[in-house]
Amino acid sequence: QVQLIESGGGLVQAGDSLRLSCAVSGRGFSNYDMGWFRQAPGKERNFVAVIRWRRGYIYADSVKGRFTISRDNAKNTVYLQMNSLKADDTAVYYCAADPDQQYSTTPAAYDYWGQGTQVTVSS
Repeated sequence: QVQLIESGGGLVQAGDSLRLSCAVSGRGFSNYDMGWFRQAPGKERNFVAVIRWRRGYIYADSVKGRFTISRDNAKNTVYLQMNSLKADDTAVYYCAADPDQQYSTTPAAYDYWGQGTQVTVSS
């Protein structure tokens, strides 16, 4: 069973930074594509970033240049460094794992999900 646990969310002011972490249990982490998604109240779950199992990443246009996704395979952890935060970044952030390596920006491609961590940015 694969479990994902996010941490690092919180309440910050516009312009501040946060780093989210997602720890993944199990032995297959290094072979998973890992994604970050976010969901604001009353809205759909939207793609933020994905990092491939070996190399490569994609960012949503809304976060490009401000957010950085990275992974540490030795620690079974994926990170999302968020800089220059805006009020529009307020959402619950979820990490997700795709063992099938689809390199996808679509939530349906991901088999495993964390419980989410709240990020609130005050303006």
